[in-house]
Amino acid sequence: MNSTLFEELKFKVFKSGNPIFFYVGINTLIFVVMALIGVVIFLSGNPSLALDGLVREYLAFPASLERLPLRFYTVITYQFFHEGFLHLLFNMLWLYWMGQIFLDFMKPRQFHFIYLSGGIAGALFFCAAFHIFPVFAANISSATVIGSSASVMAIIVASATLVPDYTIRLFLIGDVKLKYLALAYIVLDLIGVASVNAGGSFAHLGGALLGFVYIKALQNGKDWSNLFKKKSKLKVVRNEGFKRNAGSKENTVAQHEIDAILDKISKTGYDKLSKEEKDTLFKASKH
Repeated sequence: MNSTLFEELKFKVFKSGNPIFFYVGINTLIFVVMALIGVVIFLSGNPSLALDGLVREYLAFPASLERLPLRFYTVITYQFFHEGFLHLLFNMLWLYWMGQIFLDFMKPRQFHFIYLSGGIAGALFFCAAFHIFPVFAANISSATVIGSSASVMAIIVASATLVPDYTIRLFLIGDVKLKYLALAYIVLDLIGVASVNAGGSFAHLGGALLGFVYIKALQNGKDWSNLFKKKSKLKVVRNEGFKRNAGSKENTVAQHEIDAILDKISKTGYDKLSKEEKDTLFKASKH
């Protein structure tokens, strides 16, 4: 039974093709492994092995430009480590909830792009803020940022930008449109730049900006996630010009239909779509 559960989890995280399961699984796995290592260090009674300090030194993203040449890889690694269980829990819950909405309209490739590039944008935003605002000058050499919050924020804002009037129900609050939820998070992070977690708030804002700009570019016909698009290595040549041309026309028409639906969503909201339009968009998101 344990073997079956392990195989099922392994399939969902690594083989299902669902990016939500992949990122939730990877983040959780890393957290569990680090926690177990922490237990071993604690039981060893060796206080010199400070795991949190090692993570901050080698895996967190630093504000210091002098450290970046040797820590360039942290622009990716920092997105997968968390300070504590609650930090991980809330990030993964929001990633799961908002990721489900995102994938109802977008492709897994686009999810991967926004998650990773949102994290990168958050790191760069954090670094830039610490060098621009004098109040942080004394802390540049030691400041670091860690966690997937910027990546999750990118997914939240991207979803809210794509379907701003999509409504979700929150416990104790009731029905809330995505645009208001995203706006609330942005305002909280703007307030948070004056707190002890200023670096995290700046990273969140960077991720939010990336999510917004990506969707706006997509609505203008530019899909930056095509960088992740797999190119076929096989080339088949057949003397079927008529059929090929006919298929090309069908794909063009389908793409125009999808673009028209996305335009309608941006103007009037998802709730105004007909059942046929929702079905068309859902089917397109699976290809």
